[in-house]
Amino acid sequence: MADYAAFDGSEVRISYRVWPIESPTHVVIVAHGYGEHIGRYEHVAAALVGSGAAVAGPDHIGHGRSGGERALITDFEHVVDDLHHVTLALTERHPDRPAFLLGHSLGGLIAARYAQRHGDELAGLILSGPVLGSWSQATDLLALPEIPDEPLDTSTLSRDPAVGVAYQADPLVYHGPFKQQMLRAIAGTLQVVNTGPTLGELPTLWLHGQDDRLVPLAETSVGIDTLAPKQLTTRIYRDARHEVYNETNRAEVLRDTIAFIGALDH
Repeated sequence: MADYAAFDGSEVRISYRVWPIESPTHVVIVAHGYGEHIGRYEHVAAALVGSGAAVAGPDHIGHGRSGGERALITDFEHVVDDLHHVTLALTERHPDRPAFLLGHSLGGLIAARYAQRHGDELAGLILSGPVLGSWSQATDLLALPEIPDEPLDTSTLSRDPAVGVAYQADPLVYHGPFKQQMLRAIAGTLQVVNTGPTLGELPTLWLHGQDDRLVPLAETSVGIDTLAPKQLTTRIYRDARHEVYNETNRAEVLRDTIAFIGALDH
């Protein structure tokens, strides 16, 4: 683990993890989702390292081991800056190696915005159940006079019940209600991403569970169309729920991810 000062001008420290490898063929940066942390991607990083990647990823501000008020992001542009810092740290360590960005859920929104700003530095983009287009399940809460403190139904994460049990017991996962500032920031960033630019020629892999009840497939599909990547590979997994990397067919999802990277890793 290492840390650095957040790019929001505060004294908050951003924690990040590196999974090193000697002489990698490529690097992969991981952007985790809302309320969670990079430690939940240990098995994803292990598979990527096994395929020749050096891997790194931060805990976003207000998440995991990073500082800041829990589960509060007020400006996603600063989070993109934080992620870019980690990317540069890894690519400077391994120059001339292609870089890939993997974003899950809210991390997919962050990754898409990153690609709009820094896509020329990436060899490929991987979006897993990304919050794109709209996210009515969260943004509808802004219309309520008070945000209800209702716990997440962990069965929506995966068909594997052990995933929900581990999520609920994880002390680094945020288990409280959404905060209005966070919801406003999400809604604003969705508008920014929907405004463009498109992803152009950046090779993009979109992974989604057909039975994703947290980030509906139909809403994300509109967002993918808006981003309009000219080189798009889509994998929709039948009956899978939100966390496809933690699903019962996780091995298939990892194979698809590694195959996508391998086809571009040259």
